[in-house]
Amino acid sequence: MGKGQRAMTTFTTQVVDAPQEPEKLAASDLFQTVPATSATLIGSAASAAPALPANPAPISAEPLPHEKPHEIKDIPAFTMVTTYLSFLLIVVLAHVEDFFGKLFMPQKYIQLRVQNGYAPMVTDFESLWHRHVYARLRDCFNRPIGSVAGGHVDLLDRVTRDYNRTFQFTGKLQNVLNLASYNYLGFAQSEGPCADKVEEAMREHGITQASTRAEAGCSKLLVETEEMVARFVGAESALIVSMGYATNALNMPALVSKGCLIISDELNHSSLVSGARLSGATIRVFRHNNTRDLEKQLRRSIAQGQPRTHRPWKKILVVVEGLYSMEGEFCNLPKILEMRRKYKFYLYVDEAHSIGALGKRGRGICDHFGVDPREVDVLMGTFTKSFGAAGGYIAGSRELIDHLRTHSYSATYAEAMSVPVLAQVSSSMRMIMGEDREHALEGQQRLDQLAINSRYFASGLRRLGFMTLGDDGSPVVPLLLFNPAKMSAFSRECLKRNIAVVVVSFPATPIITSRVRFCISASHTRADLDHALEQVSEIGDLLLLKLNKNKITEEKAS
Repeated sequence: MGKGQRAMTTFTTQVVDAPQEPEKLAASDLFQTVPATSATLIGSAASAAPALPANPAPISAEPLPHEKPHEIKDIPAFTMVTTYLSFLLIVVLAHVEDFFGKLFMPQKYIQLRVQNGYAPMVTDFESLWHRHVYARLRDCFNRPIGSVAGGHVDLLDRVTRDYNRTFQFTGKLQNVLNLASYNYLGFAQSEGPCADKVEEAMREHGITQASTRAEAGCSKLLVETEEMVARFVGAESALIVSMGYATNALNMPALVSKGCLIISDELNHSSLVSGARLSGATIRVFRHNNTRDLEKQLRRSIAQGQPRTHRPWKKILVVVEGLYSMEGEFCNLPKILEMRRKYKFYLYVDEAHSIGALGKRGRGICDHFGVDPREVDVLMGTFTKSFGAAGGYIAGSRELIDHLRTHSYSATYAEAMSVPVLAQVSSSMRMIMGEDREHALEGQQRLDQLAINSRYFASGLRRLGFMTLGDDGSPVVPLLLFNPAKMSAFSRECLKRNIAVVVVSFPATPIITSRVRFCISASHTRADLDHALEQVSEIGDLLLLKLNKNKITEEKAS
């Protein structure tokens, strides 16, 4: 299953009423000299690497449940060929345009030439995609809004007279159904209980601490919110960071360094990639959501050790996401935890999209599968998706968080989270946990509504004959468009019908799988979703996107 191929994951959720104490990593298996606790994860370089099991079982050739072939392999040959030809035609025409443009309109390309002895910032080939593809689609992206990004949102109307190079605002607003924002639980509101709490907090604490956490930015509200986050995710302690991207990029280098190994899913978020590269650790990649390939990487890495010297790795850190937002797929956490107990590695789970959106209690991927969150060494999440706020957190053992407070750039150099954002996080989280007495049931109602909406919309698209990705219950529902021209056409047709969507293509996705990514929210009503399905169905007929329509008709007939 390569990067251009996706697998639809199907799991059985196991509910645990009273989680047992998680199995501790044995020091004799993982490290020769240091106990295998979170202190080992932040420990010295004297640690030895995990050893292979005494009698390792052979890797089974039988497909695991999450590795079953997805319907993406059933793409009609005509669709696949025309998609590749479309990209090839784009590249050829772009080079032809550049060739004649440099001859007859050299001033247009002056930024790509050497000027006064200075080399251009980017070459013509590096900027080719941006100049000839993205520039023609700019009207589909970065649309400015003029209201709260709730279930509906007001877009600022704009026009272009120079093929998307510049835009002019008309002064009009267009109210559209918002299927583009990460507002899973509908907490992006300008009024209501959370907004009232934010206003009260600002009157009491001001706007900002104007300092880093390590100096004068540690407030009572910040400490209380961190304690609440730890209770919410089921960890001993938590560290809050004011920026979601920096939560990964700046904390991972404090956990691993040169002589350590990071084994990362090939579709992990850019922030995880940045953090891994900044750490200086060796990085190896396994196929997306393929635990068999992960096990192969683990066995090979443990057996061979570090490059050239073959010394044992100081630490091995496996990095995955709870919910992959571009695919709408869950990681196979139960299987990965089973492998963790077997191979004694450390596990880092990014729950940016799963926290607050998955599980009966909204506790994320651990809650969804009914596993003990204490079995995960590092739990990361953000507040931008389900909590209507900003920033992120790292949760784990107390020793781990204490180490990050003094060694992470996010704690020592970055500004502390502002008061309004902290108040939004704490108020929305208290509502989800049922600790807000005045709105004790509202949080659970939002969780239930999100689950209902997500399943209803995804099943509706499949019934209409569209090819979709993702797991049942995912609030992100990708619909495959394939052809690059259909990506812009789909976005513009949706806007004509007062629907805002996000379209994504290469290089953010494999070249064959351009897609539209629907983001479902608890704030959407059944009427909203029915209207969206009706309009998307019309667009699908117009753009010939219902590639599974014949298959569904045959299934109904049989």
